[in-house]
Amino acid sequence: MGIVVSKKVGKAVVRNRVKRRLREILRRLHLPRAHLLLVATPEAREAGFAELFQDLTRALKKSGLVQ
Repeated sequence: MGIVVSKKVGKAVVRNRVKRRLREILRRLHLPRAHLLLVATPEAREAGFAELFQDLTRALKKSGLVQ
């Protein structure tokens, strides 16, 4: 699993917060083993945990990794 958060998202504190939230979401989902690369967009800066969870779950369902 790789998480990419560019400088367009914000300064280091903001980028790290986004990465921590995405890692926690993936941990809670208990995904099957797969190669996965997440690229956070600048909109992730303002998104709360619940919104990120919902968006990531929707994307993973679309890809077929989550039921």
